[in-house]
Amino acid sequence: MPELNPKAAAYAGKLRVRVCGICIHNDKLLLVRHGSTVDNNAFWAPPGGGLQYAETMQACLKREIQEETGLEVQVERFLFVNEFLQPPLHAIEFFFKLEVTGGTLGTGTDPEAAAGEQLIEHVQWLTIKELQAIPYSDKHRVLQLLLSLDDLLGLDHYFIP
Repeated sequence: MPELNPKAAAYAGKLRVRVCGICIHNDKLLLVRHGSTVDNNAFWAPPGGGLQYAETMQACLKREIQEETGLEVQVERFLFVNEFLQPPLHAIEFFFKLEVTGGTLGTGTDPEAAAGEQLIEHVQWLTIKELQAIPYSDKHRVLQLLLSLDDLLGLDHYFIP
């Protein structure tokens, strides 16, 4: 069984519904680097987080982007669904295209975690070349084989593990 970072223990052993944002601006993609979750790898992914009971997906996404990046966004359209399965973590992820409408970029926090227990390490806009330079295993599967950032906007299917 893979080694799980104790900071990620709250997400283990259950199915989570996550809402994630694809935000491209000036030919750069907005990404969050999380500290190791499984097997000591840092992990780059589009910003997003867990849907709460009675919260709409759009409201969740706006809240999560603000918490993680300091940016305010408008949700433009649904893109695709991904099933993230890396035991003991399992999530169904809904991805949406976003447009930045305000705020100031900064590395945010996860309010559910104490200051010393944060997984979010860094937030950054990356070009496709910078993204491709990140080791394959250190980025979300929807980012692993991209040839251009526009490829993300054309994904229109369900990804399975």
